[in-house]
Parts: sequence; structure tokens; C-alpha cells
Amino acid sequence: MSIDDTDRRLLRQLQADPAQPIAELARRAAMTEATASRRLDRLRTRGVLKGVEAVIDWRKLGWEVEVSLRVTLDKTNPRAFDEFIAAARLVPEVIEIQTFLGRVDVRLNVIARDMTHYTEVYRTRILTLPHIADLEALMHVAEIKRGEALPL
Repeated sequence: MSIDDTDRRLLRQLQADPAQPIAELARRAAMTEATASRRLDRLRTRGVLKGVEAVIDWRKLGWEVEVSLRVTLDKTNPRAFDEFIAAARLVPEVIEIQTFLGRVDVRLNVIARDMTHYTEVYRTRILTLPHIADLEALMHVAEIKRGEALPL
């Protein structure tokens, strides 16, 4: 699906401040409110704009530990991916699940309040997930860059 320069301008402004009122968004994108509203509706209908979400800094709520788990699955079971992912979705501390082609099959992003909590989650919820052949934990130290916005 292609978008024009006006759509790009509108999306850039929306990415910069998703909570701004439509009137301000239209002004910053140099168009009328009605035009901005119609274009946003069209972008939503076409699936380009999937929604606007709240981004919560979980660290400010007392979650201090973030661990990235690289998981290799035992692929002798044809349902290994589906069963592993279904079970991982049920772990509240798993905030992200990604699948890959290559040596690593799945990456889980796990948060915990502290190391004691992480150890409990790891032992009682992660290690009990089905079809794990190998597991590597990478402790997050710092987030250097997070690319939420597209270069439109």
C-alpha cells in the first residue's frame, strides 16, 4: 500500500505526539481538521495505522529487572512452536515474544521486580514451558536506542 507526502506528514506528527488533539495534529501537519480526520480514518481502514497505545515505563512501577531469553525448541514435535508460544503467553512477566529463523527459535522478554522475583519466575514459569531444548539468558543493562517511530 502506498501513501503520499500528506499522509507521511500526518503520520510524522502523530508519531511525535500521539495524544495531541486532532486540531493540533492537523495544524502541525498543515491541513484542515476534516482532511486530517478523513486521512486518519483511511489509514486505519487500510491497516496502516493500527491504533494508538499507552507506553508505560514499567521500571517506574517497581519492575527493576529485564531479561531476554533466547530459546531453542525441540523441534521433533511438530506442535512445539504452537505449544511453547501458547504456554509462554500465559506467563504475565513475559512482555514480548518473537520468533526467528536460525539457531534461536524464540526470544522472550521477561520483566521482574527484582532478582529474587526473576529467579522465582525463571524456575517456576519459564523452565516449565514445553519443548525447550536450549535456553540462554541475557540480562539487560541499558537501553541505548528504541526505534518506535518510522523514518517517514
